[in-house]
Amino acid sequence: MSRGNSRRRLLAEMNVVPYIDVMLVLVVILMVAAPYVNPSIVDLPKVHKAAKTPDTIVEVVVAPDGKLSIKDKKNIMPVDFPALVATIESLQKDGTQVPVVIAADKTVAYEKVIDVMRELQKANINRIGLSLELEPGIR
Repeated sequence: MSRGNSRRRLLAEMNVVPYIDVMLVLVVILMVAAPYVNPSIVDLPKVHKAAKTPDTIVEVVVAPDGKLSIKDKKNIMPVDFPALVATIESLQKDGTQVPVVIAADKTVAYEKVIDVMRELQKANINRIGLSLELEPGIR
C-alpha cells in the first residue's frame, strides 16, 4: 500500500472558538458597565423669562361636563364656543394674538381639553397654553 492514498485532506474551515470567547468577554464587560450608565439624564433646553408679560390673557375653564367658561379677574362667565372665539378676537389688537390659557380640573377628560385646543386652532388662535398648579417643593 502506498502512503499517497491515505493522505489527509486539508480542512478549510474557520475556527470560530476565539471569536465566541471575545464576544463573551464583551458581553461580560457590558453587563458590568451597564449599572454605571445613567440613561435618565436629559439635557433640556433652558427657558428665560419673557421680556414683557402680556397685558391680557384669556383663561378658558373647561368644566367636567365639557361646558366652557371665561375666567375674568373677578368672576367666571359661562360661554359657548362661538362666543369664546368672538371674545378672544375682540381682545386682539394690531394683529397680535392674545394668549389663551386653558384651565381644567384633573377630573376632566383629556379628550375634552384637546377638543377645545383643536377648535381654537381651527379659529386661527395659535397662542394656547395649559394652566397647572405646581406641587409644593417644585420650582
